[in-house]
Amino acid sequence: MYEQKTKEHEGSVIEFIESVEKPSKKEDAYRLLEIFEQATGHPAKMWGDSIIGFGSYHYRYATGHEGDAPLAGFSPRKAKISLYLTGCAEKEPDALERLGKCTSGKSCIYINKLSDIDSEVLKELIQNAAAYLQERYPDKG
Repeated sequence: MYEQKTKEHEGSVIEFIESVEKPSKKEDAYRLLEIFEQATGHPAKMWGDSIIGFGSYHYRYATGHEGDAPLAGFSPRKAKISLYLTGCAEKEPDALERLGKCTSGKSCIYINKLSDIDSEVLKELIQNAAAYLQERYPDKG
């Protein structure tokens, strides 16, 4: 049986951010903490070793695979900052262009630094991602 690796736990978000080596990335992480808390209305929680998540949802696929994940989140990784925003582009396809300098994957946006993007557009994307997941997976499990 599959064991979900990235789970919410009681680890300290502040201790994790303080462990970020690069001062500018640490500063961006504190600012992102504020932005995500404002946009989601949820407090920050650690998910796995390196993801700061906000809120949660329970997913269940047709295959029977199920688990829990944050509605939105970020991780100040060494190379880039990862923003976990599932479904945000589906709600507003041009939003990534409006966001600023970034690259993206299926449910992740990568930025070098917070000053490369528009914080107001980021708030919209966070809200879109949370709304998308709450609509798609309305049951909390």
